[in-house]
Amino acid sequence: MTSVLDDIYDPAYAVVDVRTPAEYAQGHIVGAVNIPLFTDEERAEVGTLYTQVGAQHAIDRGLEIVGPRLREYVEQARSLDKPLIVYCWRGGMRSGSMSWLLSTAGMKVRIIPRGYKGFRAHALELISRPWKYRLVIGKTGAGKTTFLYQKAAEGQQVVNLEGIANHRGSAFGRLGQQPQPTTEHALNVIHYVMHCFDIKQPVWIEDESRTVGKVHVPEVMFEAMQQSEVFELDVDIETRVRNLVRDYGAFSHDELCDALYVIREKLGGQRHHQASEFVREGRLTEAVHLILEYYDRTYEFCQQRRIRGIQQS
Repeated sequence: MTSVLDDIYDPAYAVVDVRTPAEYAQGHIVGAVNIPLFTDEERAEVGTLYTQVGAQHAIDRGLEIVGPRLREYVEQARSLDKPLIVYCWRGGMRSGSMSWLLSTAGMKVRIIPRGYKGFRAHALELISRPWKYRLVIGKTGAGKTTFLYQKAAEGQQVVNLEGIANHRGSAFGRLGQQPQPTTEHALNVIHYVMHCFDIKQPVWIEDESRTVGKVHVPEVMFEAMQQSEVFELDVDIETRVRNLVRDYGAFSHDELCDALYVIREKLGGQRHHQASEFVREGRLTEAVHLILEYYDRTYEFCQQRRIRGIQQS
């Protein structure tokens, strides 16, 4: 018999998150639909009553709030037209109440044991397994993301951290991207990507720092990446420059200069000024050559530090 958590990504089921909209936005099971029992403000009110007055008063107020909405909850759940998997934060009163209501209305409902908290423990356990990472490294513009796409097209196991984080990792990484998820939700997406992976097969992943934009790579994954087999893409500088001009050339001069400003101190005042002038004049190839001097030095420094770390371990 399978666990409820084994079925959360099965398209035969609809997963329903009954937590508040704010809790859902912070992080949720990928694919889950939010049918909140309480609004953010209502949950705060009920929680305050629970701690300051007592459980019975909190329950009474909760019933007063949700009573007029029972039909709405049922209609929303029914529209999903599938057996349901319901969860709240700990698998307690909120998911239990919604499960009772929807079951009473004739729907098939299962509850995730320990709720979202239990799912998070399950997700972290999966990510913590001894995966055989193959770490793809290479200088800026070498085409590491394209390489990962090719591996995925070949049927290889791939985790694209930059795709999950909606950020390409550099000072220019946010350009053209959707808003970044929270670090919490990024881990949930990693679990979604890896849940069907075979532990015996390698997992291709790009080398990243501890953060991709504002998203933190799970610590256990980052540490495992540092100890993994390394595959370096050795690409000549002219190809790398062409790749970068292709990837970023469509953005406005203002957007590119704003991104350049972020690394002005690392570039140095003169180099930053010159690169900005090249961008504004439309001389992107020259600008990229200049900027790569900084990124290539950073890459070489990181690789030397990696080698020293390996030798010491």
